Amino acid sequence: YCVEFKTESLSRHCALETRPYARWMQYLREGHTVCVACQAPAINAHTQRCSGDGHNADGGKILHWEAVGNSLCQGTWKKIRQLEHCSCPLVHSFIFT
Repeated sequence: YCVEFKTESLSRHCALETRPYARWMQYLREGHTVCVACQAPAINAHTQRCSGDGHNADGGKILHWEAVGNSLCQGTWKKIRQLEHCSCPLVHSFIFT
């Protein structure tokens, strides 16, 4: 499954990222909708959920995120909706880890 979130805030360290494999962090913006897929191996075998997916969060709850590979690139987002069948666009699409 996938979860759509609206990015509420992010640290300035995301825009400063220059390593080739992590340049995607430069394109994060407040107010953008991002789509995050829950796939193996991040999915918990017992619960069939990914940690941090906001399962019990309503649209008003602010959730925290952190980029893999740069713990200084972090921020907050609000869950918009969960999609049982992923249809994430190529841009602004991520995977839970």
